[in-house]
Amino acid sequence: MVEDLKARVSYLRGFAEGLEMGEESKEQKILHRVIDLLEEMTDEIEQLRVDFEELFEYTETIDDDLTAMEEDFYEDEDEDYDELEDEYGDYEGGFSVECPNCREIVVVPDNILDSESSIEVTCPGCGEAVLFDDEEWDAEMEELLEEGEEPEEKQEDR
Repeated sequence: MVEDLKARVSYLRGFAEGLEMGEESKEQKILHRVIDLLEEMTDEIEQLRVDFEELFEYTETIDDDLTAMEEDFYEDEDEDYDELEDEYGDYEGGFSVECPNCREIVVVPDNILDSESSIEVTCPGCGEAVLFDDEEWDAEMEELLEEGEEPEEKQEDR
């Protein structure tokens, strides 16, 4: 495309020079300046095309690298999930808690929270209690909920 534009501008330059106008005529000066402008525009378009192609190649390289990184990252995550699923079963109907002592993931079924008695879930790796429910549990939850509501009340007053 750019080569075609350059050829057309060169043709116009040759055509303008072939006209039998005086060198100092106003029309000749304007025509030469317009042709000079067209040549500059053609050069700028060529540079934009080259820059675009370089950026396109660079973007493609980044995209390929990102795809490889995503595959590596999610592959590891999928393996971890598969290992957890094999060890503990599916997460559906439950949630996971990280043991603060050994950092092992402990899966807790949802139905354990429906129990009327006190709850204690221990880590199978180290035996540390990761989740427990006693009389203080309800008081702590109410306190946390009240703390969460206070900022909203302050914002409403403004």
